[in-house]
Amino acid sequence: MKASVASKGEAVSEKHFDLESVQAAIKDEEIDGWLFYFFHDNDPLALSILNLTQGHFTRRWFYLVPKSGEPVKIVHRIEMDALDSLPGEKRVYLGWKQLESVLKEVLGNFKEVAMQYSPMNHIPYVSRVDSGIVELVRSCGPSVATSANLVQKFEAVWSDEQLKSHVKAAENLRRFVFAAFKFIKERINSGKSVNEYEVQQYICKLYEENGMITSSPPIVAVNAHSGLPHYQPNKDSFSEIKKGDFVLLDIWAKQSTPNDAIYADITWTGFVGDTVPQKYVDIFEVVRGARDAALSFVSEKVSSKSVVHGYQVDDVSRNYITERGYGDKFVHRTGHSICTEVHANGANIDNLETKDEREIISHTGFSIEPGVYLDEFGVRSEIDAYVSDDEVLVFGQPIQTEIVAILSLE
Repeated sequence: MKASVASKGEAVSEKHFDLESVQAAIKDEEIDGWLFYFFHDNDPLALSILNLTQGHFTRRWFYLVPKSGEPVKIVHRIEMDALDSLPGEKRVYLGWKQLESVLKEVLGNFKEVAMQYSPMNHIPYVSRVDSGIVELVRSCGPSVATSANLVQKFEAVWSDEQLKSHVKAAENLRRFVFAAFKFIKERINSGKSVNEYEVQQYICKLYEENGMITSSPPIVAVNAHSGLPHYQPNKDSFSEIKKGDFVLLDIWAKQSTPNDAIYADITWTGFVGDTVPQKYVDIFEVVRGARDAALSFVSEKVSSKSVVHGYQVDDVSRNYITERGYGDKFVHRTGHSICTEVHANGANIDNLETKDEREIISHTGFSIEPGVYLDEFGVRSEIDAYVSDDEVLVFGQPIQTEIVAILSLE
């Protein structure tokens, strides 16, 4: 479970189901309740938000949290204790007819409930409930709203301590980028060979030495490999890095402690030479401009207390690149939610792969990482943005403003 939220939006880090905070969030959304449904591992979000870390769930269960009053647990006769860790009245069913009857009784007075559902599947990360269950709930009386904004309040909000862990991670990653570039320089200047996999493993060693962990090894991509957004070298497949090569480093990691530490995720580019050829500079300037335009847009919205949605930020960076003739070379979303997982459950900066209509809310973080990918090389520039109450912060400063000339590093 990620940090919960208190009624005014402050993040709290206690790992338990906080009924008061959930009901406050439901009221903020102006709906009647939040209905959780679980069957055959369909919804890990429900387990996380309800803090159901233990349990044997082989039969369907529902958990209804009204905006006020006592929750209701609907469980099968052979698993009556499935939700005993949660507060509320227990309703037990045996057959499917009885389940439908109980649902109608429980939901009869509700006009609208939220579920892990997304209209038109616009936000697939939240869409965990199948259409048949949505039909069943609607047949009981209420309409079904998406829980997308509710989910991120309990799955993507950072506590103050988590923010500190992110700051440390971002500062470390920036150091590691330059350590990796200098590792390349030292190998080149000494006449020794160096390859993508060796640099990747060097960065992994830095993680270990600095008490950091990662979900997967970093990306080290040279020349045409940098034009493949998810390219990764491995011990059996890699390219040599030579003088005159273009190098992209995309690295992500978090502190190994505390358990709920927050990831940082950054991408830098460099050139193995003393000066950077203009063809690389030209593309970098387009990408940097798109990155900075997106950051400025979301910063202005936050500072003015205006609502801003993930898809709107994506539009800004994508339009910037499109206007400069490279729209078809920007092949992924502008950014993703960041929390205890590197790709988390808050609003993504996306109007390409999905239309992420979620609001970007306070005390959450996300990447901004536009890219232009050509056959010969690709450029991506990635920073992490954190939304406080009235401003957007970027840690691991200074961020990249020009391609690093690796052989000129001190």
